[in-house]
Amino acid sequence: MHVIDWLIMILPLMVSLGIAVYSKRFVRSVADFMAGGRNAGRFLICTARSTQGSGAVVLVATFQMFAVAGFTMSWWLQISVPVALLTAISGFVIYRYRQTRAMTIGQFFEMRYSRKFRLFAGGLAFFAGLINFGIIPVIGARFMVHFLQLPMTLPLLHWQIPTHLILMALFLTLCVITTTFGGQISVLLTDCAEGMFSQIFYVVIALVLIVFFFNWGETRTVLLNTPPGQSLVNPFDSFGLKDFNIWFALMMIATCVYATMAWQNSHAFNSSGATPHESRMGGILGQWRGFAISVMITVLAVCALTYLDSPAGGAAVQSELANIPDPGTANQMRIPIALSHMLPIGLKGMLLAICLMGIIAGDGIHLHSWSSILIQDVIVPLQKKPLPLAQHLRLLRLAIVGVAVFVFIFGALFPQTEYVTIWFQITMAIFTGGAGAAIIGGLYWSRGTTAGAWVGFLTGSILSVGGIIVRIYYQEVLGHEFFLNGMQIGFFACVAASCAYIATSLLTCRRPHDMDKLLHRGSYAVASDDTEKQDNTVKVSLFNRMWGIDEQFSRSDRWITLSLFWWSITWFIVFVVGSIAYLIHPWSSELWADFWLITAIWMPLAIGLVTTVWFTIGCFCDLRLFFRRLKEEKVDLDDDGTVENNNSRSEDHEIIPSGNVTLSTDNAIET
Repeated sequence: MHVIDWLIMILPLMVSLGIAVYSKRFVRSVADFMAGGRNAGRFLICTARSTQGSGAVVLVATFQMFAVAGFTMSWWLQISVPVALLTAISGFVIYRYRQTRAMTIGQFFEMRYSRKFRLFAGGLAFFAGLINFGIIPVIGARFMVHFLQLPMTLPLLHWQIPTHLILMALFLTLCVITTTFGGQISVLLTDCAEGMFSQIFYVVIALVLIVFFFNWGETRTVLLNTPPGQSLVNPFDSFGLKDFNIWFALMMIATCVYATMAWQNSHAFNSSGATPHESRMGGILGQWRGFAISVMITVLAVCALTYLDSPAGGAAVQSELANIPDPGTANQMRIPIALSHMLPIGLKGMLLAICLMGIIAGDGIHLHSWSSILIQDVIVPLQKKPLPLAQHLRLLRLAIVGVAVFVFIFGALFPQTEYVTIWFQITMAIFTGGAGAAIIGGLYWSRGTTAGAWVGFLTGSILSVGGIIVRIYYQEVLGHEFFLNGMQIGFFACVAASCAYIATSLLTCRRPHDMDKLLHRGSYAVASDDTEKQDNTVKVSLFNRMWGIDEQFSRSDRWITLSLFWWSITWFIVFVVGSIAYLIHPWSSELWADFWLITAIWMPLAIGLVTTVWFTIGCFCDLRLFFRRLKEEKVDLDDDGTVENNNSRSEDHEIIPSGNVTLSTDNAIET
């Protein structure tokens, strides 16, 4: 690598580390460490949270899927447009969750169901999160080794140590340092700074590649040169694909809605918003921010596939892949190695900076999330009295170190047997398979009971864990694939868990739950959660209300939301009309390829240029406001995520809040 590449890669990281050190002074309570004091604005939440999506493991997973399915998955995922819009605009789950003022899903489970259920759910979330997170640092480290073309091993005393293990240890150490300094405050600030750098690099990489290196004629030929039934451009000629097809897309859409906010790899962002409305707007803005990264990944993928198809490029990459003994790892590193050969000076440094910042941001978010779940939802609820602040914060920081040590060992020893995307889906289903029903039912259905939550949770989790065991048995013992892939196992586990939750709740409910108490509505409202005054001179129409737009949306909020709505609906109409037209009169794959050139490259690039300027300005404004709120906030030491019971901790008595959290009677089996 050239010195310019090293400077581009290192300088943003040094800025982020400096911010992390500075953030420590603002940690004065558990709420600060866990939820940033609930002071974050929409651009800060959106940018910081989405930075983990630019890490090396996400790029590897996306490259893997693109190499198999090309553009065809983008077509089938248009089916999700109406559902995704309704979920984002209405603030489905996240708005009500923020109203509960819970710091973790486990705390919400205790508020809505019982303490024992919180302990079980917290332990299971921690277990599922660890094995899901376990492969992320090692994939990121391997990406760096092969992209930088480093030696596979380095000498240490009398041993040859794999280079990726040394890099993994280094990256995890940096993550531990940044995360333990300021907790969620540090995560918000460093990830936002990294996200601002990355947003600019996305657009620059895409622009330079398109203008100077992109040859659509050659790329078009490569994309069209596929066997029948496995097209990379024609979605109606892709049904021969084994894993990434229309059924994968449909099941992914269903499980994503079902598991809205259930997966806890970034749970602190759900409670970090200054108001519930800011949390909702952060989710809406995230839809716009994705265009810049999508066009960069797409351009990188098609350029890499074109390079691999050339005799010289294919031979160079294959010679390096031959040095990787594990077939799964070789498959993951195919496109990254191609990119390391073809990218020029400057762009290579930018891509490395994006990946390195994504690694630090993503691993930091995971470390904070899973360690805090262990402490907040397993260890703290078992204490007979609240922990002193210093001891509580010490436990949270020690847990971060413990999680880092575990994932290092897990990543070093566990074999890569799945596509990354499918491994994520099946390990997530261990928790989300049952948690989705308990969360949605608990927030929206007053007759959901603790018994229903237990049965639904156990059903989803047992089926998911059983699926993992069966798949490993078939692969390692029988030597062939199980007839269901990870996505299918997770989907059926979710369906079974939902049915179990509903049926058991109907059988055991004796009295509806007091939802006003749970959600702090009416006489139970918390003044600090009142939304700041908005410009409400425009009356909210019935149409807007149908999509969740209410009086809390300012004029600018309405414009942002409605522009996203009509943009997405337009493409959904294109999907419906295009599908019908193709079935009546099919057109050539060449025409499909040109369609993707316009819709997947040129249009997202134009939008990415606008959103880069927009989000950079918005982040600067939010950061200034965030620091002001931190300096002015009134620290509540009792707001530490604990739930105290006023009557000998009986699960069937009314429980009294600790700090600002209000709880109501468990209605599991009322008599």
